[in-house]
Amino acid sequence: MSRRASLPGADELFRTTTPLTAVPQVAESAPVSAPMTTAQLPPKNISKKGVRNTQRRRVVSTERAPSGRERHDEKITVYLSADELFDIDNARLILRGDLGLAVDRGRIVRESIAVIVADLESKGDQSILARRLRGQ
Repeated sequence: MSRRASLPGADELFRTTTPLTAVPQVAESAPVSAPMTTAQLPPKNISKKGVRNTQRRRVVSTERAPSGRERHDEKITVYLSADELFDIDNARLILRGDLGLAVDRGRIVRESIAVIVADLESKGDQSILARRLRGQ
């Protein structure tokens, strides 16, 4: 008998857990087109003046919803003050205690980003994000 622990492989750890019945069905008569990736977009005139090296990918309305609880491939690091972290945790506790919604801090942040971006796209210069960043 070996004393080594038997651990699952990467394919078992990262397998999809969504049953096939939960995947939305596409109508047979409707043509299906795959969303374009950034590599498939036609090249645009990119000047050397800006810092952006990659083309901006336009988000379709159906993609705008926050991702919710799933495995995410992209990551950023945000530094918060103790008060800001307290506010997020307080919001989480209010959502859980008063509203019965058990969400984590990441979900609150993703939902908040989705709301702010939608407001920015609909109101532009008069959005709450633009006004707050201008100091108004």
